[in-house]
Amino acid sequence: MDSHDDGEQNSLPAWRARTALPPLGALRCFEAAARLGGFTRAAQELHLTHGAVSRAVRSIEDALGVQLFERRNQRVHLTQAGERLRDAAAGAFELLAATVRELREPPRKPALVVSCEPTLLMRWLIPRLPAFQAAHPQIALQWVAGGGAVGFGEVDLAIRRNDFAWGRGVHALHLFDERVGPVCSPAYRDAHVEGSGRSARFAPGACLLHSATRAGAWDDWARAARRKRPAAATAQTFEHFYFSLQAAAAGVGAAIGPWQLVRDDVESGVLAAPLGFVADGSAYYLLAPAPARAGSPAARLAAWLRAQA
Repeated sequence: MDSHDDGEQNSLPAWRARTALPPLGALRCFEAAARLGGFTRAAQELHLTHGAVSRAVRSIEDALGVQLFERRNQRVHLTQAGERLRDAAAGAFELLAATVRELREPPRKPALVVSCEPTLLMRWLIPRLPAFQAAHPQIALQWVAGGGAVGFGEVDLAIRRNDFAWGRGVHALHLFDERVGPVCSPAYRDAHVEGSGRSARFAPGACLLHSATRAGAWDDWARAARRKRPAAATAQTFEHFYFSLQAAAAGVGAAIGPWQLVRDDVESGVLAAPLGFVADGSAYYLLAPAPARAGSPAARLAAWLRAQA
């Protein structure tokens, strides 16, 4: 009988015999007592009796052959061995708790990465994103500011104006046609615009605002509107289109504003559009490496974008 028992024990893997752990419940009692500084507090936290916690800690001490607590003046103090086991137990329980939380939470779907031209993103998309989040709370989006050629793989979708060739093999979904017109502050309009309706025009003393990113915006508008470009007394150029629109709102002069980028400011009265808006022949598209599957996050975003436009 004894030889049979020895054979069973010898058949156990060596690592298992060396790493036999005290019961998890006993380790939980020890960790609580070490963290809270006493058996009574540990018993209260774990809803156990003081004696149960004390017996659990003693069982670990007996199993390990070391003293974990020194009992002095009706209080317990961790020994050096107890401090080592406390740190290890605390880390193990934290890891277990984190793993359990991850297992209980539903897996998060990866975010849909969308690249968009900076000014369109700031002035048109961001103010409308709360409506998309409310309608599609399950779709996570990551927005990236960018223009020109698209590197699919780094991004999933891109919103671009068709002022460059995006190449073959790119699926393009039309979002809206570009409409442009001069915009300025209401005070600047009152001081520098003569006439009204089709006969409205900027007085010769107006300041025209330009941007390096759309250097020919005034000429493009003049051709599309079949008007003469205003004879400006002065001009100012800004590095980015967004800055020229901000300067127009501040009363510095008049800038060319695309309708989708200035519509909120025009509707709220921050900007005025004394000469209206005309289509300039360009348009914005949602670019993708392939058509979106019906019902997919990309398809839902595309439908929402077209509705907003």
